[in-house]
Amino acid sequence: MINKYIKTSLEEAKVSLSKLLSNSKELQNIDDAATILIQTLAGKGTIFSCGNGGSMCDAMHFAEELTGRYRKNRKGYAAVSISDPSHISCVANDYGYEYVFSRYLESHGSRGDALVAMSTSGTSKNVIEAVKASKRIGIKSIILSGRGNNELETLSDIYICTPAGEFADRVQELHIKILHIFIELIERKYHPENY
Repeated sequence: MINKYIKTSLEEAKVSLSKLLSNSKELQNIDDAATILIQTLAGKGTIFSCGNGGSMCDAMHFAEELTGRYRKNRKGYAAVSISDPSHISCVANDYGYEYVFSRYLESHGSRGDALVAMSTSGTSKNVIEAVKASKRIGIKSIILSGRGNNELETLSDIYICTPAGEFADRVQELHIKILHIFIELIERKYHPENY
């Protein structure tokens, strides 16, 4: 007998994906964000990624599929997730956890780079500080969220809010799909032979 919770979980995911598919504004935001990432690589810039908890894992996943391999062999792309535990613990201890991403960007980022930052709530203070630092440096910022946030939406270049409901797991499921779309669109630009 199939457990009813398995089907319920998959149905919830299907509803979330359907909502995103029918949201032309967010689909355009995904397209615009991919264009920024493609332009970043064309200008020899680096794509940085960050997030907290599961979103940090997604940031790491995104960076390693850019530097390593997504589907087929090709050259690596310049990408770094802000996830070094020694950096994070140092900055959190000396300055506060809200600065763990911004200090990294101030140390390693340059004008022409791009940041993909994830905050399922849209209110993560360290993501907000990262976007503020990005603006100062000249780094384009792309936010993946699950809630609207006027401050982050105003500060960022692209704000993608996935319509996945109240829980972070559904939001993160759509975020990983969007990150994979970014990689595919980058590859289609620079390695169309892979498709």
